Amino acid sequence: MKMANGIVLDKPCKPDYRSPVCFHIIVLLETVSKILERLAALRLATAARSLGLKHPNQSGSLAGLGCFDAVATLTHEVRLLQDASFKVSTLFLDVKCGFANVCANKLASILAKGGDTAYLVAWIKSCLSSRQCRLIFQGAPKVFCPVAVGTPQGSLISPLLLVL
Repeated sequence: MKMANGIVLDKPCKPDYRSPVCFHIIVLLETVSKILERLAALRLATAARSLGLKHPNQSGSLAGLGCFDAVATLTHEVRLLQDASFKVSTLFLDVKCGFANVCANKLASILAKGGDTAYLVAWIKSCLSSRQCRLIFQGAPKVFCPVAVGTPQGSLISPLLLVL
């Protein structure tokens, strides 16, 4: 469950394909690992809410809360402030490479300090460590290489781990 295949696809309309930034990598994970991650994500989301590890307005990556909830909360807050005659502005950020920079040891430390169970912290740390991926494209060797940091692309628990 710690080994994945990364399918390398060309990004369209690139003038030169000698650079790695000219490709998308789609990582395929085992179905069994996705089921286990879904169960862990539900348990971790519940713990994150009860232990105060997430911001009260966090909507994404939590069961029952999504984009609609985030927009509704933002709209509500803006209208409240405008009714009180405040000037309101909003800043949106796109966290580039956030998933690729999650450190298993640091995340485990944050979760342990936050009061998560030792079993769940150990499972998450194990999930993010000792992973391997092999890139699949024409002419590539079929060998697995270690992945030292980050959360698995396509993982059901990755968005929640990034938020935490």
